[in-house]
Amino acid sequence: MTQTSKVLNGLLPCPVCPSSDAYFEYDDGHAYCFSCNYYKSNKKDYEDLAFTYEYLPWRGITKATMESYDVRTKIDPDGRPVSIGFRYPNGSYKVRSLDEKSFRWEGVSVPSLFGQDKSTLGTHKYITITEGEVDALSLHQTIGGPVVSVQSGASAGRDVASARSWLNSYERIYLAFDNDTVGREAAAAVARNFDYNKVYHVKFGTRKDANEYLQAGEEAILKNIWWSAKKYLPENIVSSLDDFAAALNQPIKLGVPYPFKALTDMTYGIRTGESVLITAQEKVGKTEFMHFILHNLLKETKDDVGIAGLFIEEPKQRTLQAIAGIELGKPVHLPDSGVSNDQVIEAFNKVVGRDDRLYLYSHFGSNDPEIILDTIRFLATACACKYVLFDHIGMAVSGLGGDNERVALDYLGTRLEMMVKELDFALIYVSHVNDFGQTRGSRYLGKLCDLRIDLTRDTANPDLGIRNTVHVTVPYGRFSSNSGPVGSYLFDPWSQTYTEVAANDNLLLPYAQGKAA
Repeated sequence: MTQTSKVLNGLLPCPVCPSSDAYFEYDDGHAYCFSCNYYKSNKKDYEDLAFTYEYLPWRGITKATMESYDVRTKIDPDGRPVSIGFRYPNGSYKVRSLDEKSFRWEGVSVPSLFGQDKSTLGTHKYITITEGEVDALSLHQTIGGPVVSVQSGASAGRDVASARSWLNSYERIYLAFDNDTVGREAAAAVARNFDYNKVYHVKFGTRKDANEYLQAGEEAILKNIWWSAKKYLPENIVSSLDDFAAALNQPIKLGVPYPFKALTDMTYGIRTGESVLITAQEKVGKTEFMHFILHNLLKETKDDVGIAGLFIEEPKQRTLQAIAGIELGKPVHLPDSGVSNDQVIEAFNKVVGRDDRLYLYSHFGSNDPEIILDTIRFLATACACKYVLFDHIGMAVSGLGGDNERVALDYLGTRLEMMVKELDFALIYVSHVNDFGQTRGSRYLGKLCDLRIDLTRDTANPDLGIRNTVHVTVPYGRFSSNSGPVGSYLFDPWSQTYTEVAANDNLLLPYAQGKAA
């Protein structure tokens, strides 16, 4: 039987996961489950009858602990232990040789956590993450609660991101990484995925890791270290002259330009680690303004970009069409634009460039600020977005009403500003203003941001040109300390362009040019 026919006709239940038809056995002896990624090698490394596999105690870890995590030792025909296999949730094994400290994989290595399939949600409030499988076994044996491990310090952020929702369901997340530079960097990479209020740091003192305490017979000390863990604090508090010199030697960040030169000149562009608040009354044109910023970020950088809330007042299709329309200089969302769907897709792909670059989060499904914060944190960490656009903050919590809405907006604005600094991404978000120019729902928002950009427009003016001219003002900019009027820009819906205009310009001229084009 050919390998292809085996795939087509050999639908079998998987021996690892619940799938009944995703497991395939090939002619050369190997097998693979396309549901859970379980891989059965044709090398028969764990099935050769010349060897036996037993749960053996090792380095202070008991047989019962080994069995609870399905960690087996391979024993050769002479009775000599030769390797230990740590079974991961997809059925693959990370195999450690006992002759020398080396590792290999039996099966498919995918981002995952050792021990995740051994912990049941709802049975414990706390979860502990270690840097290695042996330390996970050691801590589980010591404290009794659920303990998981990343595959290595280098892969810590990736492995945790793969199980972020599962980990985040626990009330507390304890980080018990090695007491060395790699361990501290891995802990920092993992902590960034979560709200620091729920992350606790298990700091080892005289020994490098959990297993060293176990081997030394200091299980009671290890348990006390875990129970004494404090909330995780980033290691970014400095006091020495060397630290200050290092900080001063950091290059000044060059911002990504805005699609308006005068605005870039005044603000020095969009920088990570800063928040930009765009304010306007209803129907002034803030969404089109955000479209142009989004398009410019995609064109001027190669970084990942996230959209939280997905421009709440418009559907997903319209946001995507706006990117293509700006690129083509055509209102592609209108039925008489003369642009085909293939042209729209081609233009959109040209701007975005690749998969896994633009992330759209279409709705929050909740007025809870924590859900909103968690979504934006996910975009900045797991999706590695350097720029996040949020339109708009008021509508995200508008269902709360009254004082509840104000309190939620105050809290949300404060936490977002802290998150921007902590994770070093740029947040560009929108808020409506009232007739007095104050941010609606919470006046505090206008005081928190690093840069505020106000948009105004005479929406009732009978002159078409004046009616479609947006006036841009920067009342506050923390980085440059510059403020004042930036300029006036006529938006031409036919050419999807902004044109800077002066008081004596013919405001209708760009319309005629765009229509003719």
